[in-house]
Amino acid sequence: MIWMVYVTCKNVKEAESMGRTVVKERLAACANIFPEIRSIYCWEGNAEVSKEAVLILKTKEELVERVMERIKEIHPYDVPCILGIPIEKSNPGFLEWVKEVMK
Repeated sequence: MIWMVYVTCKNVKEAESMGRTVVKERLAACANIFPEIRSIYCWEGNAEVSKEAVLILKTKEELVERVMERIKEIHPYDVPCILGIPIEKSNPGFLEWVKEVMK
C-alpha cells in the first residue's frame, strides 16, 4: 500500500525545499505542490486567514512515519499540518513505479 502525506507550507519555495529533501533521501517517490491555497484557522484565540502552499508526498507504508518525522524536523511552523493518508486504490502501474523508485 502507498500513502500520501499532506503538508501545508508557508509558500512554494518551502514546499519545494521540503519535497526535494524527502525525495532525495528516498523517503518519498515523488512530490506535488499546489502553489496557492487559502487557509482559515484558529491561532492564539483568533481566526486567521493566510495564503499557503500544499505539498503532497507519495511513499510506501513502511516509510510514512519517517517521512512525517523528517518533515516535522525541517518544517518552520510551530505546529505544522502533516497528515498521513492511506491510499486504498491506485493505478497498479503507479503502485509498481513507487515500489521500483523506492528500492
